[in-house]
Amino acid sequence: MELNRENVLSVLGTITDPELKKDIVSLNFVEDLQIGTSDIKAIIRASNPALHARKRMQEAVEFNLRRAFGKELELNISIQAAPSEATKAYRKILPEVKNIVAIASGKGGVGKSTVTSNLAGGLAKLGYKVGIVDADIYGPSIPTMFDVVKERPTMIDVEGTPKISPVVSYGVSILSIGFFTDQDNAVVWRGPMAAKALTQMFTDAHWGALDYLLIDLPPGTGDIHLSLVQTVPLDGVIIVSTPQEVALADARRGVNMFQMEGMKVPVLGIIENMAWFTPEELPDNKYYLFGRDGAKNLAAGMNVPFLGHIPLVQSVREAGDAGRPAVFQENSITGAAFEELSRTFVDNLKALKQKQLAK
Repeated sequence: MELNRENVLSVLGTITDPELKKDIVSLNFVEDLQIGTSDIKAIIRASNPALHARKRMQEAVEFNLRRAFGKELELNISIQAAPSEATKAYRKILPEVKNIVAIASGKGGVGKSTVTSNLAGGLAKLGYKVGIVDADIYGPSIPTMFDVVKERPTMIDVEGTPKISPVVSYGVSILSIGFFTDQDNAVVWRGPMAAKALTQMFTDAHWGALDYLLIDLPPGTGDIHLSLVQTVPLDGVIIVSTPQEVALADARRGVNMFQMEGMKVPVLGIIENMAWFTPEELPDNKYYLFGRDGAKNLAAGMNVPFLGHIPLVQSVREAGDAGRPAVFQENSITGAAFEELSRTFVDNLKALKQKQLAK
């Protein structure tokens, strides 16, 4: 194929922006296109400013151009975030959600759902509009933590299309697979079925305008995590761990998974849950039952931010079982810890986005 403007635009026209579902030429995302005798220079816009999304766009552009015009072709392609006004008219998946963050853990039992529910509650207390997708297909617990186990989402009409309306509790909009299954029966689904159910909670639901949508992932690494990255424009992921070595080893795998070439989701930081035990009758005492600063040291060693410690206090368990997140407890150790965590989270995510836009 001859190297000229018409042919180059024809090749670029076969590349689709994964969020807007339209080709980058039709979207006017190809800018400053310069074509030499054996080289191409251009700025390509991407609707998702996250590093992993721009990386995938870079790979797609370079692969298709070299396949069409030869492997020896010199390329100087800069992938930059599209202006927000350019994407609002096109984005179909979660168009009104400003920030989408997954909460993950390398293993079960480290308090991932507890952190998710309290982080959501903390953000709501700060005045933000917040939602949770409980994507823990095999062990959904968010309905219990918000006391909405018996609630069911309703259907509403959105511009002629029926959509699922999330359940609202403590100012947080919630969708969970637990709303659609029997609480006492095991959910036995193969990977594709689970991935489809997860996708529908994004594509078939009306979330409206949100500042933050948190996604409570299943523990470990697997199909659900990969499907999520391919479906939803994640702004980042938080890893939850306890301080002991067996949990840290799994947390390390979790960080590495999201940093893999095929995923490239920014790790916003690590949270150390159950950092120490403080008995109710001795509020000034700290007992490091699972070791000290394990997750904090892991974050430093992997060069990712550390977001904070959450103590092991009986009231956290009681609050979760009672369906009222501990962050809403006034004058409590854990309430203060989760409020501080929420503020740190907001600041870190803002800093990350500003850094991405500056690139």
